[in-house]
Amino acid sequence: MSGTQVQSEIARLGASSVQRTTRALQAEIDRAADSGGGRVTIAPGVHETGALRLRSRVELHLEAGAVLRFVPDPALYPPVAARWEGASTTIHSPCIYARDAVDVAITGRGVIDGSGRRWWDAHRDGTLAYPRPTLIGIHQSERVEISGVTLRDSPAWTVHPLLCDDVRITGIRIINPPDSPNTDGIDPESSRNVRISDCHIDVGDDCIAIKAGSERSLDRVPCENIAITNCTMIHGHGGVVIGSEMSGGVRGVVISNCVFQGTDRGIRIKTRRGRGGTVSDVRVSNIVMDAVMCPLVINPFYFCGPEGRLPIVSDRTPQPVDEGTPRIRGIHLAHITATNVTSCAAWLSGLPEAPLDDVTLEDFSVSFATDPAPAVPAMADGVPAMASAGVHARFTTGLRMVGLRMTGVDGPVLVTDGTASLETRGGAPV
Repeated sequence: MSGTQVQSEIARLGASSVQRTTRALQAEIDRAADSGGGRVTIAPGVHETGALRLRSRVELHLEAGAVLRFVPDPALYPPVAARWEGASTTIHSPCIYARDAVDVAITGRGVIDGSGRRWWDAHRDGTLAYPRPTLIGIHQSERVEISGVTLRDSPAWTVHPLLCDDVRITGIRIINPPDSPNTDGIDPESSRNVRISDCHIDVGDDCIAIKAGSERSLDRVPCENIAITNCTMIHGHGGVVIGSEMSGGVRGVVISNCVFQGTDRGIRIKTRRGRGGTVSDVRVSNIVMDAVMCPLVINPFYFCGPEGRLPIVSDRTPQPVDEGTPRIRGIHLAHITATNVTSCAAWLSGLPEAPLDDVTLEDFSVSFATDPAPAVPAMADGVPAMASAGVHARFTTGLRMVGLRMTGVDGPVLVTDGTASLETRGGAPV
C-alpha cells in the first residue's frame, strides 16, 4: 500500500473517527479485564477500527448485524513478535490480538471484516515494512473460544492460534476470495488440545493448516491433540494440510465427517529436508470430496518457500539422517469417497533415507472426471503432470490398502517404487 493510498483511505474514513472507535473499543476491553472479566458487546452497525488487544477473561461478542471492519492503515497495526510461515519474526499486529491470556472468547452472529484487498496489493508490491496482520491471532494463551462469527477478507491467515492450549473453534464461516494470497482459514501452530467443528471455510489458500514451526523458529514445540469434524471446505489449496512447517512435530490428529469441494488437494502432508520433526498418528475418516485434483498427497520434497529450491530438497538419493530429517508415520484413512478427481488417486512418498511408514487406505473410493486436463499432484521437482492416474507410492514401508475402488482410472491402480511390505486386500486388482 503506497503512502498516497493510505492517506486517501484515512481521508475517506476520517482518521479521528477511526482512532476514536479504536480507543473506545479498547477501553471497553480493558475495563472488562480490569474488573475481573466480562462481555464486550458490538452492537448492530458498521464499526471501523484499528487493531484491538483482547485480554484475559474477556468475551468480544458481535450481535447479529454488527460489522467490525478493520481499516487497512499499517499505522493502526503496531509491530509485534510472532511467527510468520514458521519463522520467529516481527509482524503487523493481528486485527484482533491476544497474548499470554486465559479465558478469551470471540462470539456472536456478526461479521469481522479484514479489508484485505489493500493488504494483498501491498504484499504483492512489496511495500510493507512487516508481514501482514492475521485477522485473529491468539498467541501463548489458554482456554480460547471462537464461535458463531463470520470472518471475511483477512489480510493474511484468518485464525492463527500460536502456542495455545485448549482451543475451541466452532460454527464459524470464513470467506476469502480465491485469488487472495496466503489467506488460510484456520492455522493451529504449535498448539495442543484444539477442536475445530461445524465450520464453513472458503479461502484463497489452505482451508485448515496444522503447523509446528520451521527450522528457523526459536523453539521446537509440537502441535498435538487436534480434532477436526463436521466442516465444509470449499476451494483453497488443500482441505486439511499438515506442514510444511512441522519442525516441532505434529501428532494425534483426527479428521472426520467433512466435505471438501473444489480444493486443489484433499488431505495433504508437506515438508522437506532440513525441517526435521515427525508427523505421526493421523486418523482420517468419513470424508466426501468432489472436484479435488488429488485426494491424498504426502510430499517430503516440498519446494516452495525459503530454501525450497536447494538441490538437497529434490535429491532422490539417500542423504545422511540427522535432526533435520523429517519423518512421517502412522497415517490412516478410511471411508473416503472422491468424485471428479483429475490428477491421481493419491501421491505418497517418504524420503529414501526415512521411508513413509505405516500408511493405510481403507474403503477408499475414487472416480475420475471425464477427460481431465493433466495436473501435477505434488509440489515437488520431478513430479510429472498426471490425469486419471492411480495411487503412486514411493519410498514407503508398511503400506496397506483394503477395499480400494476406482472408476475411470487410466493405467495401473497402484504404481510403486522403493516400497516394502505392501498389503492389498479387496477392491480393484493391482
